[in-house]
Amino acid sequence: MRVVIGEDEALLRRGLELMLGDAGFEVVDSAADAPALERSVEEHRPDLVVTDIRMPPSFTDDGLRVALRIRAQLPQTAVVVLSQHVQRRYAVELLSGQTGGIGYLLKQRIADVDEFLGDLRRVAEGGTAIDPDVVAVMISRASRSDSAVGALTARQQEVLSLMAEGRSNASIAGRLFLTEKAVVQHASRIYDALSLAVDSDAHRRVLAVLQYLNREG
Repeated sequence: MRVVIGEDEALLRRGLELMLGDAGFEVVDSAADAPALERSVEEHRPDLVVTDIRMPPSFTDDGLRVALRIRAQLPQTAVVVLSQHVQRRYAVELLSGQTGGIGYLLKQRIADVDEFLGDLRRVAEGGTAIDPDVVAVMISRASRSDSAVGALTARQQEVLSLMAEGRSNASIAGRLFLTEKAVVQHASRIYDALSLAVDSDAHRRVLAVLQYLNREG
């Protein structure tokens, strides 16, 4: 799997190169600023792009803007963006209008190497990966301001959290020690409670949940 990395911090950039290389990814290039990242992706046409959100030249959301342009121009290229802080709107903006192959993770997630690499592979295979801390903030906020989310049982909120992260029913079942049938039943009750349309497409399911949780602002 061919990867291009966008990260302005030299130590972290080198660490990602080594980590991904050791895990069997082929790092074809890395870039220290957003314009260089965009040029690199155009030249190498990688399978996966891993980029920081805040990059030169403006150190605001240059990496996110490049990620969105990459997805618009090369929709077959999977993209994972990394952030130092929780920003709910980034998650929804990144996923909106997309068809999978998208991830939004906090940089601290890199420390859990196996989990991080698993998320990268899931995104590269067309799935979705949203950081658990981002989801937790959204659900906590929604629980306080939305009676439907607040009325969900503790188990249903656990299932909702994992759904929003992009986990499959099988993965949710394994994490919560449930059967897949039980997960499907919980998901069905969640859809009903939140008045969401049932959708078999995993990515659209994630987007629907995130948009619901984010709609209060």
